[in-house]
Amino acid sequence: MKIYNHLSEFSKLENAVVTIGTFDGVHFGHQKIIKQLVEKAKQDGGESVILTFFPHPRMIIDPENQDLKMINTINEKAEILKALGVDHLIITPFTRDFSNQLPDDYISNTLVENIGTRHIIIGYDHRFGKDRSGNLSDLKAAGLHYGFTVEEIMEQDIHDVAVSSTKIREALLAGDVGLASDYLGYPFSIFGRVIKGDKIGRTIGFPTANIFVEETYKLIPGDGIYAVTVDMDPAFETDQELAPENHTTDSGIRTYQGMAYIGQRPTINGMTRNIEVNIFNFDQEIYGQDIKMNFLKFLRHDVKFTGLEALTVQLQKDKEATLKYFQSIL
Repeated sequence: MKIYNHLSEFSKLENAVVTIGTFDGVHFGHQKIIKQLVEKAKQDGGESVILTFFPHPRMIIDPENQDLKMINTINEKAEILKALGVDHLIITPFTRDFSNQLPDDYISNTLVENIGTRHIIIGYDHRFGKDRSGNLSDLKAAGLHYGFTVEEIMEQDIHDVAVSSTKIREALLAGDVGLASDYLGYPFSIFGRVIKGDKIGRTIGFPTANIFVEETYKLIPGDGIYAVTVDMDPAFETDQELAPENHTTDSGIRTYQGMAYIGQRPTINGMTRNIEVNIFNFDQEIYGQDIKMNFLKFLRHDVKFTGLEALTVQLQKDKEATLKYFQSIL
């Protein structure tokens, strides 16, 4: 899949089969539409194109509202779309100038002149252009003029996409990563860099890697303890032998079992929200390393203990529960 960070980077195609959307989460509902797009492109001897926007339009149109968080970062989204077989991903910077285009200008400039659209798959409720005044009827009328066809996504499918996105966000904020994964079709993940912490975990036998997530718009699950797997890039050299329960994928990614913590560490009167992971059977220094955490099961909510001794006892129980979970899915 080729990725373009601006329409100006894209070379007009002879036969572009296009769909448009933010596709946050690229969940089951989105995947159904994207598979439809890819299949149509193959049938017509064309190339599949997804036009998406970054930042999310709502972040620009309503900048005072900081509540909107994304299930995927833009890079995570691209990785999933690539796996689905999309040929081209255009990431259009969403600005006020872009949103203020007249609908006819948007169609002629973006869809026709920049992309070379010959077929477009779009929802019945799709809106575009200044004040979101363009609609499906405008696209169909323009198609007769410019020579492209319009395929309408069924209303039920659009409803399922909207419902799924809402339910995924609600589930993640409640810590229900299992339900979120059911809707996504894959485990929810966080990608970030390992940074130095205060190393309290080491003193009680549970050393953790502290994760810094650069993208402030990324949705973080609710506070608590989770069973996770941790993926590390093969470029990271380690001579540590993998334990039997860990493995290396075909692409060389090393995957480890572990348990993650999200919260403010109330037992030690923490002031900031932390994302930490205790990686099982692993004792390497990985500061500066980018890792990916895949959230598989919620274990318990964050609570304040009477001290580090009580916390240590609970963490041992958490580890036992995590190992029991992994044994159950092997």
